[in-house]
Amino acid sequence: MPISADAYRQVMRRYASGITVVTLRADGEVHGLTVSAFCSVSLTPPLVLVCIGTDLHSHELIQRGGCFAVNFLGEGDAELSERFAGRVEGITDRFTGLAFSTAATGAPILDRCTAYLDCSVYAAYPGGDHTIYVGQVEAAGVLRDEPPLIYWSGSYRRLNL
Repeated sequence: MPISADAYRQVMRRYASGITVVTLRADGEVHGLTVSAFCSVSLTPPLVLVCIGTDLHSHELIQRGGCFAVNFLGEGDAELSERFAGRVEGITDRFTGLAFSTAATGAPILDRCTAYLDCSVYAAYPGGDHTIYVGQVEAAGVLRDEPPLIYWSGSYRRLNL
């Protein structure tokens, strides 16, 4: 029998991760969410993965649109992370007041991100209450040089450089 969700969460809080905002576009609708479940998969072809909860509106959009962008956040972007996590009161449209552009797939690329990967969906696999989306990187860029936003043990952290 597997461990409880609470026990799993307590252990996973001990793993530091960078913070990304995954943005999506489908049928003219844009949406985004804060994601720490992201990693590189392959160099040739260039593949990454993100995990999206099956109960989220984002899940439906990524299936319909077939693309997503991974926006890397810098250490000064905690507010942006909170906004796309849905934790900023009074903001229903997470893109309100934010500038963004597009690259190859049409998924939004936040002007404030430090770097981005613009991906088409390459494969999707069931993963419990999430779907594991593998994306093929169609475009990428570095927009600014800033240390990453780190999340560890329930709060944002800075690298000691």
